[in-house]
Amino acid sequence: MKLLSTENGFILSHKNRVIFTHSTESPMLFLGVGESNFDMYRGNFDITDYVTERLAMRQVDVETFESDEAVKAVITFKFDGEPTLKMTVSQTLEGRLKADFEAIDKKYNRFWLRVDANQQERVFGCGEQLTYLNLRGKNFPLWSSEPGVGRNKQTEVTFMADVNDKAGGDYYTTNYPQPTFVSDEKYFCHLETTAYADFDFSNEEFHELQAWDIPQYLLLDKEESYEALMENITGVFGRQPVLPDWVHDGVILGIQGGTDITYDKIAKARQHGVEVSGVWCQDWQGKKVTSFGKRLQWDWQWNSEMYPELDTKIHELKADGVRFLGYINPYVLEDYPLYKIAQEKGYLATKQDGSKYVVDFGEFYCGVVDFTNPEACEWYKSVIKTNMIDFGLDGWMGDFGEYLPTDCTLSNGVDAEIEHNKWPYRWAKIQHEAIEEAGKTDDILFFMRAGGTGIQGYCHTLWGGDQLVDWCLDDGLASVIPAALSSGLMGNGIHHSDIGGYTTLHGKKRSKELFQRWVEMNAFTPIMRGHEGNRPDDNHQYDTDEETLIHLAKFSRIFKHLKPYIKQAVILNSKKGMPVQRPLFMHYEDDAQTFEIKYQYLLGRDILVAPVYNKGELLKRVYLPNDTWVHAFTGETYTGGWVDVEAPIGQPAVFYRAESEQRELFDVIRSL
Repeated sequence: MKLLSTENGFILSHKNRVIFTHSTESPMLFLGVGESNFDMYRGNFDITDYVTERLAMRQVDVETFESDEAVKAVITFKFDGEPTLKMTVSQTLEGRLKADFEAIDKKYNRFWLRVDANQQERVFGCGEQLTYLNLRGKNFPLWSSEPGVGRNKQTEVTFMADVNDKAGGDYYTTNYPQPTFVSDEKYFCHLETTAYADFDFSNEEFHELQAWDIPQYLLLDKEESYEALMENITGVFGRQPVLPDWVHDGVILGIQGGTDITYDKIAKARQHGVEVSGVWCQDWQGKKVTSFGKRLQWDWQWNSEMYPELDTKIHELKADGVRFLGYINPYVLEDYPLYKIAQEKGYLATKQDGSKYVVDFGEFYCGVVDFTNPEACEWYKSVIKTNMIDFGLDGWMGDFGEYLPTDCTLSNGVDAEIEHNKWPYRWAKIQHEAIEEAGKTDDILFFMRAGGTGIQGYCHTLWGGDQLVDWCLDDGLASVIPAALSSGLMGNGIHHSDIGGYTTLHGKKRSKELFQRWVEMNAFTPIMRGHEGNRPDDNHQYDTDEETLIHLAKFSRIFKHLKPYIKQAVILNSKKGMPVQRPLFMHYEDDAQTFEIKYQYLLGRDILVAPVYNKGELLKRVYLPNDTWVHAFTGETYTGGWVDVEAPIGQPAVFYRAESEQRELFDVIRSL
């Protein structure tokens, strides 16, 4: 770290990169006062801010303290001669740059910080972003929410969703925001705050980081390689555990309807050669039917009427090589048994006056389990351990986490507006600890869509959320590719999506073609799992016809065949933080074109996947970095550059490196 005083300011650099440039003419910090309003409707937020002041902190006092080991600087920002904020800059033992912030004048609740940028710099991350991979040129509000339907204000489906349900979304709406970005200059920058934030990358000379509170600190570090950078990032936020071995043995079928239906569907799938590693029955605790479609009874215990004999059948399935997964979320259904227990013991969030607070989840209401209350956390862990793990579940979807309303009252006394973005972290931690305390970390899989800072060490895998059963770029099959890549750069290196998408609304219905293309993509991800969608009868399913079953069987065999390779990548993710799905530039940084490719990815080091994401597309245009590539399904060899390859159903554009140590394993794909 180096601090250079100038005539009217300073320049702060770290590892030979300028981080902050401050002068009276061009200040690096602004403080202000604002009043926010969060209008939530079923997880969708209409957010406004009335800013009464935004003041440039032009005046600074700089004190430096040098020793043999490090340089430390205390920079006091002033307005009209009065101290407003103190920034203490130092280098951590790990060599990272850290800037701690301390508010002197407590009236300020708006914060803008400018980090120096280069004109050609590209940036990535900010949690899970589904529309853009390179974020340069736009701003990204960071607030955990429903991503919305369509996620593009120019499309009819988003317009319909906005008009009917306030649920259209936009390019930046995401289940998982994080105030962290990664630069193609191989540094990461993290702002430690759970307040509403907005990272603006539209200026050529700086990145402006906004927060609706005074952050605790900024953390930044630079490395010589992307591999080292990922190890550094996950050294800060944590690393995902290794997936249970059984996950690699085939597809996890999404099934609903009861014990007999589950058994029948497993048998039918196996008869057609489908490799089945598990069944995910989200309605194991019962269902509720609303105008949205088939929903669930949010009281987390076995429903013996829908699933008779499951208490014994679940163990029979496991002995037969099929794991059984269920569903849970952080809310309890009003007036049902778990709600009554939580209400009686004071484990639920309340109104300001301490009275009952429930959230509208779409024609039913639920209480919010207060995860800031340690006793409530222990109780909810006991629910998971007793009703799910001890019962025999091998995993579950840990849904939601984004719905914490800003007007409820929590036991720790922290404003819910500040706790909102931390809720997914708290939810992941409870699930992980329940599994860990049961001694089942190596055997149980849970997956979440919500995320936030620090989720990396607790969430076993992300899934991409509720994609539309459509071909749209912003909310369909294509969107889960930048989602996996951006979240992987944040340290969430295990990611997957619902085969075929989920949201079936406004005339959108899953087609056979879409389902098959999604199967082809998911066979080349760390986890292969299906979902019937919110309106199963409207959607094409894996067992709708024999051709679809045969197609699924083929790609489940490929997925299982790749187990040694995928497992190796999963272990590397756990040890070093290298994501399983990687942007092309991670291994081909000398090729400028790779930084602009957002709908292709590397699976591990040696497989390149270019999913078909357009309806009716049979000829796929693919970019291959400079290497020797073998088409996994034709055996044809290619070198770098743009190529056009035939991609009929059953023959996706997947390539492997000719020089790979796993060449023999990959060669077999053509015969499966």
